[in-house]
Amino acid sequence: MSATRIPRRLRRLNKVQKISVAGVSALGVAALTFSLVPSNADAEIAPQAAAAAAPVAFTNATGTAQAKTVQNSMIEQHSTAEKLVKAADAAKAKAAAAAKAKAAKAKAEADAKAKAAADAKEKAEKAAKAKADAKKRASEKANRSTARKPVYANNLDGWIREAMTIMKKEGIPGSYDGIHRNIMRESSGNRWAINNWDINARNGVPSKGLLQVIQPTFDRYHVAGTKKDLYDPVANIVAACNYAADRYGSMDNVNSAY
Repeated sequence: MSATRIPRRLRRLNKVQKISVAGVSALGVAALTFSLVPSNADAEIAPQAAAAAAPVAFTNATGTAQAKTVQNSMIEQHSTAEKLVKAADAAKAKAAAAAKAKAAKAKAEADAKAKAAADAKEKAEKAAKAKADAKKRASEKANRSTARKPVYANNLDGWIREAMTIMKKEGIPGSYDGIHRNIMRESSGNRWAINNWDINARNGVPSKGLLQVIQPTFDRYHVAGTKKDLYDPVANIVAACNYAADRYGSMDNVNSAY
């Protein structure tokens, strides 16, 4: 068997395996050399045996039994080497498969973790949005349900209507018609009207305003939330109606000076 017939796969042996195969081959060649010379030629053969450790072609010994034995031994060693290569390849493939499986598992776990985090974030965002929407709807509903402060005209009609809103809140009776009728009789709708000729005037407390109220009566029946000004039309109406309710039951029952 020539050295050139060694399979190419042997080239993939690791360093230890190559050294082992080379050692076996060298020993085989040395043994063959010693078997082909006389026993009395030991001294001459020793240097030649050392040189025979290098790769050689077995041209002179191919027909001998010893050569065949060595050849078979080398073939067996080559077969063992191939098995080692196959085992190494199998181990490498197994390790690569295990590494691939481990990487795939790690990626799957990372993907699952990322998905869980994304789902949690989306859920939190939806909850926050739902909470904000609910708060907005509640605020809008409260704004709709809260009565806006009405704006009244700055005239007799507006004064009466504003006074009636306050009277309703305070539980003071009186209708629009009853208030309007008494205002027209007392002052003709003039908020600055003043009586300087009756008994009240002679006593120093003239009647003033839309419903001709004297100061002591205004002070006593004034309703909180209105101005403390006898000439203020709304304060004048509310105080007068409060007095009429106490004295006559309602301004609607007043048909003359009161």
